[in-house]
Amino acid sequence: MKKLRVGLAGCSRGQGIVGVFAAHPKVEVTALCDLNEKIMAETGKALSLPDSALHTTCDRFLDAPVDAVIIATPIKCHADHTVQALEAGKHVLCEQTMAYTVKDCRRVVNAVKKSHRTYMMAENYSYFHYIREWQKLVEAGKLGKIFYAEGEYLHEIINLLVNAKTGKYYWRHERPPIWYCAHTLGPLLMLMKDRIVKACGLTTGFNKMPKFKKHLGFLDFEIGLFKTQNGSVIKILRSQVVSRPHLVWYSIFGTKGHLENGRLSEEGLTFIEKEMDKHHLQTIPTPIVDPNAPEEAKKGGHGTSEYYMIRDFLNAVESGTRPPIDAVKAADMTIPGLVAHESAMRGGKWMDVPLMHW
Repeated sequence: MKKLRVGLAGCSRGQGIVGVFAAHPKVEVTALCDLNEKIMAETGKALSLPDSALHTTCDRFLDAPVDAVIIATPIKCHADHTVQALEAGKHVLCEQTMAYTVKDCRRVVNAVKKSHRTYMMAENYSYFHYIREWQKLVEAGKLGKIFYAEGEYLHEIINLLVNAKTGKYYWRHERPPIWYCAHTLGPLLMLMKDRIVKACGLTTGFNKMPKFKKHLGFLDFEIGLFKTQNGSVIKILRSQVVSRPHLVWYSIFGTKGHLENGRLSEEGLTFIEKEMDKHHLQTIPTPIVDPNAPEEAKKGGHGTSEYYMIRDFLNAVESGTRPPIDAVKAADMTIPGLVAHESAMRGGKWMDVPLMHW
């Protein structure tokens, strides 16, 4: 079978994911694109690519011999780069977030419809090993109807917002925390098989870094509260500046049970009615690495999540079917955060969340 030719746009953010593609027996990485020629050259050397495969413009990159592209450019460029790639006849795996506006999310969905190419958002946290194990429990009906869930993603990245020595701002400085909510909201929506229809948001303001209050990326916290199509409630907490070790945390409540990962370790909690004492929470491991995954699965980042995510993308390309996180589901994971931020700027007003459709 002919190998799928894959190109990467955005060599800094995309280094981990392109490594998993390069290790796949059905893939050949054939082109790179980046404005930073030094980082691109280093990535090209690691992949044994010739200088002719390195490009500094999107037009030349899309004219290169590629069948599918990984878009790992700054998020404000995602919509333009995705639409351009789809219009050029390429399949697209785009890093999250899908886009920064509802209008651009709709543009991407329409471009996917028109192009008949595969689009998938690379929401890799949905592929953590313990999330995939939880999915089996949910699909087996062990939790019953899920009616409430929480997610927290606290990741102090001040060094990616501003250069402390020079004062230069990086692209993430303009991104409100709740816009980047798919790492928390995405896995929950996949487990719940649900969509957000209403959102409200609140923020604590700029208590930690008041001198940066003109830059929304420095907000202490943003909280999103969401109502789903099936009548459930979800709460999301996000920060990019708080002083706390990196935290990715989920808690899910159903009519028959409860699941929760650990805050400080890989030990989580589970409670399933009729399988244990009513007052007993069982400790269970919640690793992000699948111990039974093949060796090549560990060549990317975020445990083995990117291996399974890429496998789903490649299967969708090969079969011509929609991937698990297609354009509509990507919008479902993205737009609620955009609306929650708008709500926070209006003092927490409940707002409708636009839904995309095929």
